[in-house]
Amino acid sequence: MTEERYEVFAVRYGTVAARTRRENFMGLDPHETAPMPLDYYVWVVRNEARTIVVDTGFDHAEAAHRGRRLERLPREGLALVGVDTLTVEDVIVTHLHHDHAGTLGDFPAARFHLQEAEMAYVTGACMCYPALRMPFSVEHVCEMVRNVYSGRVVFHDGDAEVAPGVTVHRLGGHSKGIQCVRVQTERGPVVLASDTAHFYENVEQGKPFIITHDVEATLRGYDRLRKLAASPAHIVPGHDPLVLQRYPAPDERLAGIVCRLDVMPQG
Repeated sequence: MTEERYEVFAVRYGTVAARTRRENFMGLDPHETAPMPLDYYVWVVRNEARTIVVDTGFDHAEAAHRGRRLERLPREGLALVGVDTLTVEDVIVTHLHHDHAGTLGDFPAARFHLQEAEMAYVTGACMCYPALRMPFSVEHVCEMVRNVYSGRVVFHDGDAEVAPGVTVHRLGGHSKGIQCVRVQTERGPVVLASDTAHFYENVEQGKPFIITHDVEATLRGYDRLRKLAASPAHIVPGHDPLVLQRYPAPDERLAGIVCRLDVMPQG
Protein backbone atom coordinates (compact mmCIF):
# COMPACT_ATOMS: atom_id res chain seq x y z
CA MET A 1 0.00 0.00 0.00
CA THR A 2 1.34 3.42 -0.96
CA GLU A 3 2.04 5.63 2.02
CA GLU A 4 -0.06 8.77 2.08
CA ARG A 5 1.69 12.10 1.61
CA TYR A 6 0.50 15.55 2.51
CA GLU A 7 0.68 19.25 1.89
CA VAL A 8 1.63 21.15 5.05
CA PHE A 9 0.96 24.81 5.84
CA ALA A 10 1.91 27.16 8.66
CA VAL A 11 -0.67 29.89 9.34
CA ARG A 12 0.35 32.87 11.44
CA TYR A 13 -2.43 34.29 13.59
CA GLY A 14 -0.58 36.56 16.02
CA THR A 15 2.72 37.92 17.28
CA VAL A 16 4.52 39.54 20.18
CA ALA A 17 7.04 42.03 18.84
CA ALA A 18 8.33 43.55 22.09
CA ARG A 19 10.36 40.53 23.15
CA THR A 20 14.11 40.16 23.65
CA ARG A 21 16.61 37.33 23.42
CA ARG A 22 16.95 37.08 27.20
CA GLU A 23 13.18 36.46 27.35
CA ASN A 24 13.49 33.57 24.90
CA PHE A 25 16.55 31.57 26.00
CA MET A 26 17.78 30.11 29.26
CA GLY A 27 21.16 31.14 30.63
CA LEU A 28 21.71 34.38 28.71
CA ASP A 29 23.38 37.44 30.18
CA PRO A 30 20.62 39.64 31.68
CA HIS A 31 21.98 42.53 29.62
CA GLU A 32 21.22 40.65 26.37
CA THR A 33 18.35 42.83 25.20
CA ALA A 34 18.50 42.40 21.43
CA PRO A 35 14.96 42.19 20.03
CA MET A 36 13.65 38.74 19.12
CA PRO A 37 9.96 38.69 18.18
CA LEU A 38 7.85 35.60 18.59
CA ASP A 39 5.11 34.59 16.13
CA TYR A 40 2.07 32.39 16.75
CA TYR A 41 1.04 29.68 14.29
CA VAL A 42 -1.42 26.90 13.72
CA TRP A 43 -0.72 24.25 11.08
CA VAL A 44 -2.64 22.38 8.39
CA VAL A 45 -1.83 18.86 7.17
CA ARG A 46 -3.95 17.73 4.22
CA ASN A 47 -4.30 15.60 1.13
CA GLU A 48 -7.26 14.44 -0.96
CA ALA A 49 -8.39 12.04 1.76
CA ARG A 50 -8.24 14.16 4.92
CA THR A 51 -7.47 17.48 6.59
CA ILE A 52 -5.80 17.60 10.01
CA VAL A 53 -5.27 20.78 12.01
CA VAL A 54 -2.42 21.06 14.48
CA ASP A 55 -3.17 23.29 17.50
CA THR A 56 -5.96 25.81 17.93
CA GLY A 57 -4.27 29.04 19.06
CA PHE A 58 -5.98 31.64 21.26
CA ASP A 59 -8.72 34.27 20.99
CA HIS A 60 -9.10 38.01 21.57
CA ALA A 61 -9.70 37.68 25.31
CA GLU A 62 -6.55 35.63 25.83
CA ALA A 63 -4.55 38.02 23.65
CA ALA A 64 -5.66 40.97 25.78
CA HIS A 65 -4.92 39.10 29.00
CA ARG A 66 -1.40 38.12 27.86
CA GLY A 67 -0.48 41.31 26.00
CA ARG A 68 -0.27 39.62 22.61
CA ARG A 69 -1.32 40.94 19.22
CA LEU A 70 -3.97 38.78 17.62
CA GLU A 71 -3.93 39.51 13.89
CA ARG A 72 -6.74 37.10 13.06
CA LEU A 73 -8.58 34.35 14.87
CA PRO A 74 -7.13 30.93 14.09
CA ARG A 75 -10.35 29.95 12.30
CA GLU A 76 -9.98 33.04 10.10
CA GLY A 77 -6.40 32.16 9.23
CA LEU A 78 -7.36 28.58 8.44
CA ALA A 79 -10.14 29.82 6.16
CA LEU A 80 -7.48 31.54 4.05
CA VAL A 81 -6.26 28.10 2.95
CA GLY A 82 -9.74 26.68 2.51
CA VAL A 83 -10.15 25.00 5.90
CA ASP A 84 -13.58 25.20 7.51
CA THR A 85 -13.07 24.57 11.21
CA LEU A 86 -16.71 23.48 11.55
CA THR A 87 -16.01 20.34 9.54
CA VAL A 88 -12.47 19.39 10.63
CA GLU A 89 -12.53 15.86 12.07
CA ASP A 90 -9.06 15.59 13.59
CA VAL A 91 -7.11 18.18 15.58
CA ILE A 92 -3.74 17.40 17.11
CA VAL A 93 -3.15 19.45 20.25
CA THR A 94 0.59 19.41 20.83
CA HIS A 95 0.21 20.61 24.43
CA LEU A 96 -2.24 22.64 26.49
CA HIS A 97 -0.44 25.98 26.85
CA HIS A 98 -2.69 28.98 26.28
CA ASP A 99 -1.43 29.67 22.76
CA HIS A 100 -2.02 26.14 21.51
CA ALA A 101 -5.28 25.02 23.07
CA GLY A 102 -7.73 27.93 22.86
CA THR A 103 -10.67 28.26 20.44
CA LEU A 104 -11.50 24.56 20.86
CA GLY A 105 -15.17 25.43 20.41
CA ASP A 106 -14.49 26.46 16.82
CA PHE A 107 -13.93 22.75 16.01
CA PRO A 108 -17.29 21.18 16.97
CA ALA A 109 -16.86 18.05 14.83
CA ALA A 110 -13.28 17.28 15.82
CA ARG A 111 -11.54 14.58 17.76
CA PHE A 112 -8.67 16.06 19.76
CA HIS A 113 -5.43 14.07 19.83
CA LEU A 114 -3.50 14.68 23.06
CA GLN A 115 -0.84 12.95 25.09
CA GLU A 116 -2.24 11.32 28.21
CA ALA A 117 0.72 12.69 30.19
CA GLU A 118 -0.25 16.26 29.30
CA MET A 119 -3.77 15.92 30.64
CA ALA A 120 -2.48 14.30 33.83
CA TYR A 121 0.01 17.15 34.24
CA VAL A 122 -2.46 20.02 33.84
CA THR A 123 -5.05 18.50 36.17
CA GLY A 124 -2.63 17.30 38.83
CA ALA A 125 -0.57 18.54 41.75
CA CYS A 126 1.94 20.43 39.60
CA MET A 127 -0.70 23.06 38.93
CA CYS A 128 -0.57 24.06 42.60
CA TYR A 129 2.63 25.95 41.72
CA PRO A 130 2.09 29.34 40.01
CA ALA A 131 5.34 29.05 38.02
CA LEU A 132 4.17 25.78 36.43
CA ARG A 133 0.54 26.75 35.77
CA MET A 134 1.39 30.21 34.37
CA PRO A 135 1.47 29.15 30.68
CA PHE A 136 -1.95 27.49 30.90
CA SER A 137 -5.49 28.87 30.84
CA VAL A 138 -7.81 27.13 33.26
CA GLU A 139 -10.68 27.78 30.82
CA HIS A 140 -8.88 25.90 28.04
CA VAL A 141 -8.07 23.03 30.37
CA CYS A 142 -11.65 22.78 31.61
CA GLU A 143 -12.96 22.82 28.05
CA MET A 144 -10.66 19.95 27.16
CA VAL A 145 -11.89 18.04 30.20
CA ARG A 146 -15.44 18.55 28.94
CA ASN A 147 -14.36 17.13 25.59
CA VAL A 148 -12.97 14.09 27.39
CA TYR A 149 -16.37 13.55 29.01
CA SER A 150 -18.01 13.96 25.60
CA GLY A 151 -15.86 11.21 24.12
CA ARG A 152 -14.00 13.59 21.80
CA VAL A 153 -10.41 13.20 23.04
CA VAL A 154 -8.07 10.51 21.73
CA PHE A 155 -5.26 9.97 24.20
CA HIS A 156 -1.81 8.83 23.10
CA ASP A 157 1.01 7.43 25.19
CA GLY A 158 4.25 8.24 23.40
CA ASP A 159 4.54 7.55 19.66
CA ALA A 160 1.28 6.98 17.78
CA GLU A 161 -0.26 7.16 14.32
CA VAL A 162 -3.06 9.67 13.85
CA ALA A 163 -3.52 8.87 10.14
CA PRO A 164 -1.44 7.07 7.51
CA GLY A 165 1.73 9.14 7.19
CA VAL A 166 0.97 11.35 10.23
CA THR A 167 2.42 10.42 13.61
CA VAL A 168 2.80 12.08 17.00
CA HIS A 169 5.78 11.72 19.31
CA ARG A 170 5.93 12.72 22.95
CA LEU A 171 9.17 14.58 23.73
CA GLY A 172 8.39 16.43 26.95
CA GLY A 173 10.55 19.31 28.10
CA HIS A 174 8.64 22.53 27.51
CA SER A 175 5.54 20.91 28.99
CA LYS A 176 5.35 17.47 30.54
CA GLY A 177 3.29 15.89 27.77
CA ILE A 178 4.24 17.97 24.74
CA GLN A 179 4.32 16.15 21.41
CA CYS A 180 5.65 16.94 17.94
CA VAL A 181 4.04 15.88 14.65
CA ARG A 182 5.82 13.98 11.87
CA VAL A 183 4.25 14.24 8.40
CA GLN A 184 5.17 12.36 5.26
CA THR A 185 5.49 14.75 2.29
CA GLU A 186 6.90 14.68 -1.23
CA ARG A 187 10.20 16.03 0.15
CA GLY A 188 10.37 13.46 2.93
CA PRO A 189 9.23 13.49 6.57
CA VAL A 190 8.65 17.02 7.89
CA VAL A 191 8.51 17.49 11.66
CA LEU A 192 6.25 20.18 13.08
CA ALA A 193 8.13 20.83 16.29
CA SER A 194 5.52 23.12 17.84
CA ASP A 195 7.05 24.12 21.19
CA THR A 196 9.51 21.25 21.39
CA ALA A 197 11.59 23.88 19.55
CA HIS A 198 10.37 27.47 19.48
CA PHE A 199 13.16 28.77 17.24
CA TYR A 200 15.66 27.31 14.78
CA GLU A 201 18.35 28.39 17.22
CA ASN A 202 17.02 26.03 19.91
CA VAL A 203 17.90 22.96 17.87
CA GLU A 204 20.90 24.33 15.99
CA GLN A 205 22.71 25.59 19.10
CA GLY A 206 21.14 23.51 21.87
CA LYS A 207 19.65 26.52 23.66
CA PRO A 208 16.48 25.71 25.64
CA PHE A 209 13.55 28.10 25.61
CA ILE A 210 13.19 29.96 28.88
CA ILE A 211 9.85 28.32 29.84
CA THR A 212 10.89 24.74 30.46
CA HIS A 213 9.39 22.03 32.61
CA ASP A 214 12.38 19.68 32.20
CA VAL A 215 15.69 20.90 30.77
CA GLU A 216 17.08 17.42 30.15
CA ALA A 217 13.96 16.33 28.28
CA THR A 218 14.12 19.53 26.22
CA LEU A 219 17.70 18.88 25.12
CA ARG A 220 17.06 15.21 24.41
CA GLY A 221 14.01 16.34 22.47
CA TYR A 222 16.22 18.29 20.08
CA ASP A 223 18.10 15.06 19.39
CA ARG A 224 14.84 13.25 18.74
CA LEU A 225 13.64 15.95 16.34
CA ARG A 226 16.77 15.44 14.26
CA LYS A 227 16.17 11.68 14.15
CA LEU A 228 12.52 12.03 13.18
CA ALA A 229 13.13 14.54 10.36
CA ALA A 230 14.63 13.74 6.97
CA SER A 231 17.24 16.47 7.59
CA PRO A 232 17.65 19.58 9.76
CA ALA A 233 15.90 21.50 6.97
CA HIS A 234 12.82 19.35 7.61
CA ILE A 235 12.36 20.59 11.20
CA VAL A 236 9.85 23.45 11.51
CA PRO A 237 10.02 25.36 14.83
CA GLY A 238 6.86 26.52 16.51
CA HIS A 239 7.29 30.28 16.92
CA ASP A 240 10.14 31.48 14.71
CA PRO A 241 9.34 34.42 12.37
CA LEU A 242 12.02 32.99 10.06
CA VAL A 243 9.61 30.23 9.02
CA LEU A 244 7.63 32.69 6.92
CA GLN A 245 10.84 33.97 5.37
CA ARG A 246 12.26 30.55 4.53
CA TYR A 247 9.15 28.98 3.02
CA PRO A 248 7.04 30.27 0.13
CA ALA A 249 3.47 31.45 0.41
CA PRO A 250 0.96 29.31 -1.52
CA ASP A 251 -0.36 32.54 -3.04
CA GLU A 252 1.35 35.94 -3.13
CA ARG A 253 -1.70 37.45 -1.43
CA LEU A 254 -0.92 35.29 1.61
CA ALA A 255 2.72 36.34 1.94
CA GLY A 256 3.58 36.99 5.55
CA ILE A 257 0.56 34.99 6.75
CA VAL A 258 0.75 31.49 5.28
CA CYS A 259 3.65 29.42 4.00
CA ARG A 260 3.93 25.94 2.54
CA LEU A 261 6.18 23.52 4.42
CA ASP A 262 6.08 20.45 2.18
CA VAL A 263 8.47 22.15 -0.26
CA MET A 264 12.13 22.85 0.38
CA PRO A 265 12.98 26.08 2.22
CA GLN A 266 14.21 28.96 0.12
CA GLY A 267 17.16 29.84 2.31
